[in-house]
Amino acid sequence: MNKSELIDAIADAADISKASAGRALDGMIGAITDAMKKGDQVSLIGFGTFSVKERAARTGRNPLTGEAIQIKASKIPSFKAGKALKDAVN
Repeated sequence: MNKSELIDAIADAADISKASAGRALDGMIGAITDAMKKGDQVSLIGFGTFSVKERAARTGRNPLTGEAIQIKASKIPSFKAGKALKDAVN
């Protein structure tokens, strides 16, 4: 399912226009992104939790030359599915 198909599904389920569904989806994505930029986590009970995890600096290898390189520490987005979502999928 891509974004336009998701917008169609939201519009049908909520009985609203596709334009309104698109704005709602964009608003939700923006709100989750802004919260994660601040380091907060977003929990949607039954669906899952969006959070930011810290990845430590480490030494890696250049696959082409085999040379050791330093990989900087970084923050990565993470999603952990909730129980209801896991149960629905299985």
